[in-house]
This record gives sequence, C-alpha cells and structure tokens, in this order.
Amino acid sequence: MKRKQRLMWLVLAIALLLTSIIPVRIAIAFYQTPLPQAIFVLGGDAERMRFAAQFWQSRQNLDIWVSDFAWNLDANRRIFLQYGVAEAKLHLDGRATDTVTNFTTLAGDFAHQRLQHIYLITSDYHLRRARAIATIVLGSQGTVVTPVAVASQNQPSESLVRVLRDCGRSFLWIFFGRTGSSLNPRLNSE
Repeated sequence: MKRKQRLMWLVLAIALLLTSIIPVRIAIAFYQTPLPQAIFVLGGDAERMRFAAQFWQSRQNLDIWVSDFAWNLDANRRIFLQYGVAEAKLHLDGRATDTVTNFTTLAGDFAHQRLQHIYLITSDYHLRRARAIATIVLGSQGTVVTPVAVASQNQPSESLVRVLRDCGRSFLWIFFGRTGSSLNPRLNSE
C-alpha cells in the first residue's frame, strides 16, 4: 500500500514538473518572437473565415492556417480567395474532429515551421476555451497565441465545465499523445 502511494506521488510530481514547463516555454517564445508570425483560424463558422480574410488585409506577410472539418475546406478556400488571399498563403487542414484536435493536429506543423507566436482567431463565445487549449497544447510546444475575437450574435460564453474538460483532454494529449475524442460516440475518429 505504501509503495502504491509513493508511486502515485512520484507520478503526480513528474506531471506537475512537466506542466510547469509550459509557462516557461510561453515566456521564452513571447520574448523571442514578440510579433505574431502567422494567423490561425478555428473552423466551424464562415464568419470567422471572412473576419480572418479581412484581418489578413493589414498583415499580408503572414500565412493563414485553418483547422476545420474536411468538408468545409473548399468553402473556406473560396472565401479567402474572394478576399484576395493567395493560395500560397493558405494552409487548410481537415484532420480535426473538435476544438482540442484543432490544436493537436497542427501543433507539430507549427513547430516544424518554427512558429513561436500566432494570432488565434475564433468567435468571442468560444475564445475562453480555445485560449485555454492553446495555452496547454501549443504552449507545451513553445508557441504563444495572441487571441482575436470575432463578434457573435447573442451566443453565451461556453461553460467552465467544457473548458475544464478540454483542458484535461489537452493534458492527456501532452502525456499520452491521445485526446480522448474516440471516447465520444458522436465523433468518427481521434
């Protein structure tokens, strides 16, 4: 019994140590790259795409990364092209199945591109949860986000329960490489 308790405390201490590295990595990223290097848009709403395309107009040196359901990508591409965004500036990704996987599927791509600071564009009601997930998932990879809210029509902010649930799933991804989305019967894949 004492051995199990000691093992539990050891695992907890290691987990705490690993998660305490996230704020340090965020601080280093922000210090090294005070200005965002790219725009990251969470899918699920065409208004976010239009907003991001307009936002890009004054930041045309930045690439735009979009994470959405695969079936929305063609419509997203058309919106950006209508606003004059060059195809070469667009990175459309259809691997995500939910908000957590919006981040986990692109975290490696951002690291590979050496993106340490990105704009995060999503709806105002969704921003608290998205920012919490980004802090954990992208922060663990050394990427900091500057959030940009898209105004929505009378949408209440997402519940704290959803925020905490997805924070837990984000930590699951850090430690095990899985988000737990396969546990949701409404989703097809991890």
